[in-house]
Amino acid sequence: MSRFENVVEFDQNLNGTGLRVGVVMARFNLPVCEGLLSACIHELKRLGVADADMRIATVPGALEIPLVLQTMAQSGRYDALVALGAVIRGETYHFEVVSNDSCRAIMEVQLHTGVPIANGILTCETDEQAEVRMQPKGADCAQAAIEMANLKRALSQ
Repeated sequence: MSRFENVVEFDQNLNGTGLRVGVVMARFNLPVCEGLLSACIHELKRLGVADADMRIATVPGALEIPLVLQTMAQSGRYDALVALGAVIRGETYHFEVVSNDSCRAIMEVQLHTGVPIANGILTCETDEQAEVRMQPKGADCAQAAIEMANLKRALSQ
């Protein structure tokens, strides 16, 4: 249903049936990343993505995620991708570098390949913040990936 007469409006579509989704998870801060992954996969399944249509790749840390996303996106095998990781502030500038550069690179991959990527790399001040955010963020990323894959399809029809 459109809010405006005679104007086409694309509705949110969270039906994952038939969609192929790749997930790249960092292993640094592994308990948080596993929580993100668990919530994401659970939500993808709930939205109708079949087990056979999901692939999970793991990498050492957040800065390695974009290269694997790029490889997956360029393969043509995925309708959407999800990046999962946790960068938790320490006592050095490294937090800003990892947070900013991983986000920038993920956005570049998405824009250059045309494959939607849900960015679920948490950037938190403390372990406790990350633990609170991991379940909701993992599920949110699954929803964003499905919605964007469906919107991209609808826009090209």
